[in-house]
Amino acid sequence: MRRLERRIPSPCSYAGFMSTSGSTTFQSTALGQPQPAASRRRWARLRSGLTRSRSWIHRHPRIRAPYRVLVAAAGLTIIVVGLILVPLPGPGWLIVFLGVAVLGTEFPAAHRLTQLVRRQAGRVRQWWRARQDRLGTRAGTSSAA
Repeated sequence: MRRLERRIPSPCSYAGFMSTSGSTTFQSTALGQPQPAASRRRWARLRSGLTRSRSWIHRHPRIRAPYRVLVAAAGLTIIVVGLILVPLPGPGWLIVFLGVAVLGTEFPAAHRLTQLVRRQAGRVRQWWRARQDRLGTRAGTSSAA
């Protein structure tokens, strides 16, 4: 009897964030200040270690299924906790999106959703910075007049 195995894409095929070109990814902090070279190397080592371990897991079908179940359980748990925290003050939606990102490490649909949210957040950030620049410029010109 011929065994049919469902083909699961490798983590690198749909996860653009899994590329190992870490030198450009981790060059600055959230505040735009450069990170020290040692910190970039540490992140690059961690990233390559995680990539290697996920590649090993994906090469072993008996380990792949339980791993995916654990990732799904962890992601769904984080999403549920985030949804519970949404009406409360705090980072409820941020935790929900973190849970979707965890799911996105193994499931392509969740990864696409994560990429969509990241693109929208980037657009909002650009809009906010442009707005702040406009308001700052107007305030400077109106006080000079």
